[in-house]
Amino acid sequence: MGWIYPLLANRSILKVLLLVNIAGTVYGYYWYGWQLKETPAIFLAFVPDSPTASLFFVFVLIAFLLRKHWPLIEALAIVTLFKYGIWAVVMNILVYFVKGELDWIGYMLIFSHFAMAVQGILYAPFYRFKWWHLIVTAIWTLHNDVIDYVFFMLPSYHMLDRYTPQIGYFTFWLSILSLGIAYYFAIRPKRFTLKINN
Repeated sequence: MGWIYPLLANRSILKVLLLVNIAGTVYGYYWYGWQLKETPAIFLAFVPDSPTASLFFVFVLIAFLLRKHWPLIEALAIVTLFKYGIWAVVMNILVYFVKGELDWIGYMLIFSHFAMAVQGILYAPFYRFKWWHLIVTAIWTLHNDVIDYVFFMLPSYHMLDRYTPQIGYFTFWLSILSLGIAYYFAIRPKRFTLKINN
């Protein structure tokens, strides 16, 4: 699979990904617009999970294009991209089983969020974050779970309300898995690290 890394490091590919992620981030915040209007100001940063994850990756890509590294943002990006990418895929599949159908928006969300999770991992060999960056990210991520499932600021899927305790339990362990993924792909001793092409 080593053939893919020179492609990922290509500046033209980075620019395309940047535009795609900017568009996805803007759409994501728009999608959460009605819920944000009803959200107390103190919780606003913790409600639009997926667009915030892609926003972290936007900054990662900007840094790469500037030939820089912003390690804390890299750690936040890989953890939140994987966590909320997989979370949204599972929630939309659950919607399908509860309703017996899924509209085109649901399928689009499955595809786009799965792509979020994949892109976060694909760029792992380029990341330069350390243990303390991952610890700060863990605090952010688990705090977000508390906000979602103790204060009930989670993204709204009304047809799944009766499953909220089970979803909260799943989400906690998905957070732990996401932190483990970040450690495995970006911190543990690696065979190689990569640089962005000139």
